[in-house]
Amino acid sequence: MWIYLCSALVAALPLVAFTVKRLSPYLWADILYIGDLVRILLKFAWRRRRSVFFALDRFLEQTVTRPDKPFVVFENDVYTFASTDRTSNRVANALLAHPGYTAGDAVALFMPNEPAFIFTWLALAKLGSPVALLNYNIRTKSLLHCFNCSKARVLIAAAGLKEAVEDVLPSLQEQGVLVLLMVQSCDTPGIQSFSDKVDQASDAAIPCSLRAHITYKSPAVYIYTSGTTGLPKAAVVNQNRLLIALAVLSANGVSSSDVIYLNLPLYHTAGFIIGFIGSIETGSTIILKRKFSASQFWDDCRKYNVTVVQYIGEVMRYLCSTPKKENDKDHQVRLAIGNGIRGEIWREFLDRFGNIQVKEFYASTEGNVGFVNYAGKIGALGRVNFVHRILFPYSLVKYDTERDEVIRGADGLCIEAPKGDTGLLVSKITNIAPFVGYAQNEDQTERKRLRDVFKKGDLYFNSGDLMRIDKDNFIYFQDRVGDTFRWKGENVATTEVSDILTLTDCLKEANVYGVQVPGHEGRIGMAAVTVKEGAQFDGSKIYNHVVSYLPAYARPRFIRIKDVVELTGTFKQMKVKLVEENFDPGRIQDPLYILDDKHKSYIPLTAQIHSSIITGSTKL
Repeated sequence: MWIYLCSALVAALPLVAFTVKRLSPYLWADILYIGDLVRILLKFAWRRRRSVFFALDRFLEQTVTRPDKPFVVFENDVYTFASTDRTSNRVANALLAHPGYTAGDAVALFMPNEPAFIFTWLALAKLGSPVALLNYNIRTKSLLHCFNCSKARVLIAAAGLKEAVEDVLPSLQEQGVLVLLMVQSCDTPGIQSFSDKVDQASDAAIPCSLRAHITYKSPAVYIYTSGTTGLPKAAVVNQNRLLIALAVLSANGVSSSDVIYLNLPLYHTAGFIIGFIGSIETGSTIILKRKFSASQFWDDCRKYNVTVVQYIGEVMRYLCSTPKKENDKDHQVRLAIGNGIRGEIWREFLDRFGNIQVKEFYASTEGNVGFVNYAGKIGALGRVNFVHRILFPYSLVKYDTERDEVIRGADGLCIEAPKGDTGLLVSKITNIAPFVGYAQNEDQTERKRLRDVFKKGDLYFNSGDLMRIDKDNFIYFQDRVGDTFRWKGENVATTEVSDILTLTDCLKEANVYGVQVPGHEGRIGMAAVTVKEGAQFDGSKIYNHVVSYLPAYARPRFIRIKDVVELTGTFKQMKVKLVEENFDPGRIQDPLYILDDKHKSYIPLTAQIHSSIITGSTKL
């Protein structure tokens, strides 16, 4: 009897499996993801039970278990876990010996992607110092603002950024800031060389007592994100958040045998937390690049036997835009982790470069909710399920894009957007999902808090992102609200660009916004401006001005001359119609100009130039 019963059950298994797959095709993926989620939470809880355990402690564990394993490979240099540990000790001891620094002082790091960035951050972690990760593209006003947000007492800069430091040196000296440059010698008064001190310092281990004051709520790093107020905001990433982030790569199937290609900026969340901190957790080898290069990408992957790559949407598009080669699929890359890839680019990437698993995710530096597209649905940024929603309560609420505010019912509460409709992503602020906010900016911190959402007195985080959830529970990014747009993988704050434009002699007002360009991710900068009475538009002067004050991704590519900048009843600049009209000279009667690096000027935007941009002949 039992034999017949067992035989019947075995025979029925294929039918059961087929039925489950038809009725719930993503069930197995859901089960595996929930298992990963539970494993992450258990690991986090176990680590929190210890007296102290931070990201640094995981690195120190790796130096014991795999001291001779390559940790960072940069150009022709290889640094093992042990040699990285010793070098960071020298940096820390050199700082300790300096009279201008005390263990625990906040320090600003102003460096591009290079090993010194990693050594210095580890050194500062050993000394218990929170670190502000400054974008090495910023200059003057923005640089000073970002530095001051962190209340740093020390600035450590790369050799190649000496001129940028000299531009703000008088202000730093007024504040009594210690300025260190990674060079052997420096003849600029007020800037001290630091590389020579590091070379002479001891590599003895740093006493744990120097970081005894650190708690899980202590700030670990400040990572900057652009906002609607104009200047960047310093998102506080505390030790607790960094500890949670340790599990990101391991949760995506990355192990110590993997080789990770890190070409995204280390001052960004993606490069720092996923690439660097994630590799500390897994014990993986990092192939560190100064910057992304589409032409070198796959040659590097083959040269270093890379197995895991990171991306943002633009990276994938650039790779797909390179000339096709016979060896496009000749590599060992098995996994790509990132965010912002469009569905059509995703398909093209897989078709051209082979069977690479793409793990698209959604998260923000300061946010308290994230999603992972663990099922691999092309075009989606994640998948939602009941377990995730229990742990991290979130919702999509109706949003009025014209009024730039959530829609509330007669009871004053928000209205949940129906499945399939676009809504603003909000996430409940809880002990498990906290929102720490921005350093020295309570006003902007409060703006990201949304109160009385579904009941009086509740508190949610306002992501500022419009999303849509389909019938299969996949979530899709739709657009950003407010005045920030994204170009070249960077957030651009329109108010900051407007302020800088109006510093010129000839411009009175500037309304900055992002417009779409066919074949490009995000939106490129455009400005509708008015000219001061009695002045003339000077393309060369404005070009030199924006190049001096703004990084390349934030410079308005198009300028439109108007008689007046239109305002709403609440004195907000009107952008909707301007965005719709784009940069088409066939639709716009106003004078139009385009930034031209060859002529170092803003030159008239003709129908011919417009056509070449639309067809892709002219690259932006």
